Amino acid sequence: MNAFGYPMSQSVPHIYLSALPFSPAESIALQHMYHAFRSTLSVETGRSAQWPVNHLVLRGHNDIVYSVGFSPNGTRVISGSEDTTVRIWDAVSGAPIGEPLRGHTNGVCSVAFSPDGTHIVSSSHDHTVQIWDAVSGVPIGKPLQGHNRTVRSVMLSPDGTHIVSGSDDMTIQIWDAVSGSPIGKPLSGHSGGVNSVAFSPDGKHITSGSDDNTVRIWNVQSGAPIGQPLQGHSKSVESVGFSPDGTRIVSGSRDETVRIWDARSGAPIGEPLHGHFDCVRSVTFSPNGAHIASGSDDYTIRLWDAMSGVPLGEPLQGHSHWVNSVAFSPDSARIISGSYDKTVQIWDAASDGPTSETLQGHSNDIYSVAYSPDGTRIVSGSQDSAIRIWGVVSRFPIGEPIQGGHGTVLSVAFSPDSARIVSGSIDDTVRIWDAESGAQIGKPLEGHADSVLSVACSPSGSHIISSSADKTIRIWDANSGAPIGEPLQGHSAWVRSVAFSPNGTHIVSGSDDTTVRIWDAESGAQIGKPLEGHSDWVCSAAFSSNGTCIVSGSEDKTI
Repeated sequence: MNAFGYPMSQSVPHIYLSALPFSPAESIALQHMYHAFRSTLSVETGRSAQWPVNHLVLRGHNDIVYSVGFSPNGTRVISGSEDTTVRIWDAVSGAPIGEPLRGHTNGVCSVAFSPDGTHIVSSSHDHTVQIWDAVSGVPIGKPLQGHNRTVRSVMLSPDGTHIVSGSDDMTIQIWDAVSGSPIGKPLSGHSGGVNSVAFSPDGKHITSGSDDNTVRIWNVQSGAPIGQPLQGHSKSVESVGFSPDGTRIVSGSRDETVRIWDARSGAPIGEPLHGHFDCVRSVTFSPNGAHIASGSDDYTIRLWDAMSGVPLGEPLQGHSHWVNSVAFSPDSARIISGSYDKTVQIWDAASDGPTSETLQGHSNDIYSVAYSPDGTRIVSGSQDSAIRIWGVVSRFPIGEPIQGGHGTVLSVAFSPDSARIVSGSIDDTVRIWDAESGAQIGKPLEGHADSVLSVACSPSGSHIISSSADKTIRIWDANSGAPIGEPLQGHSAWVRSVAFSPNGTHIVSGSDDTTVRIWDAESGAQIGKPLEGHSDWVCSAAFSSNGTCIVSGSEDKTI
């Protein structure tokens, strides 16, 4: 759409002639419309499966882009470059707004908007800080001079009255944003260049990251360091930032990690975040506090869950060189990035593209997983004899592993109210567990003569069904654990899968005898003849949500 936007704006048919043929294979537009325009262009190879996550590439700088930022209302983007200019862009169209802002005599290392969006502040290799009118692009006053080496980072206080800057001269300077005068003496304490500075949300503190491998916190009013340096990174700290509530600090380092710190105690929170394969140049919290974004010399941007530290989805790829700067839009929906490849790119931070997240904790093969009906948890059963519960949002295990019996746990399921878990095991038993405490409820349900391969709860929660390698299906009272009636017999081999219908009146089963069977849940009688069609084991069977269809999956590689 970016490429053919102008032709489409001039001639409606170009929607079908130019844009439609190049739409991703899985796009709704292509699937619904292409059959009506088969005589137009055809893409033989190289078609993307989905829309790319990045939707705008802003070109205009003719050298490295060091820093980017959104305006407070999210309508504009600013960038600072080695080409000595600051540029303003339309955040929707990606078009440049006005001419480049010229005034620095060397590369622009850092840029930021004022909280009201009326001013821009920039810092440079020319050792100065400059304030600009964000509408006219005219510099306001003379450059702020005081540092004697490159000024790597600059930021305005939340109330817009102060500016903070960090420099290769190992100092931090606070400035009056109106007069441009320095406030007090430079903040000294780092033993290496200061690469990044940031104000806390209440404007009372500053955090800084340095080539001395540390993060420091400072009192704005007194200029004194608070506590000891935050130590943990093994190489220079390239970027720092506060969480929106001011309770945490995030840092990115040349040691290829991202770290989260307690802003009050200075203690690290959790383990370092691993995922990048080169220097982490830039880190930032999303305005809603849910995510962290990081940009790296590995050419990628990564999103992380801000509470658990778990990486979200795959890395965002599109830059062809180091990613120097990342920033969120005010609504947390977009990310901008600036790179050594001379481009600024805008990304969808909430992309529906494919994600891959690994829940690690079992020590052997996992045979069964299930979501809780309330959508907050996942349960898994493993050959390591354990059952684990996981948080859907955090992706972390909840509590200790539940020892699910004597041997491999082959099947797990939640009760409809998400309060209990049912498991089936190689020890021939069915067990019920409290989903909150992990405690076993009552004694094991005994009756099968071989491994229990599948378990399920009825929609009302009053019954449990289980199937076994003993070729039978059993129904149990979910409260007392007592078997209800006789075993359901009919299959001539292992019964690998069982499920209730949505209204709870029927049961479906799949077996190694290659058949699917339907049963009356109350009487236990088989309904009709076996469903035949598979040529190998039926590994899974289930009802549709409206109860009118059954789906089965088989070892014969068909559904």
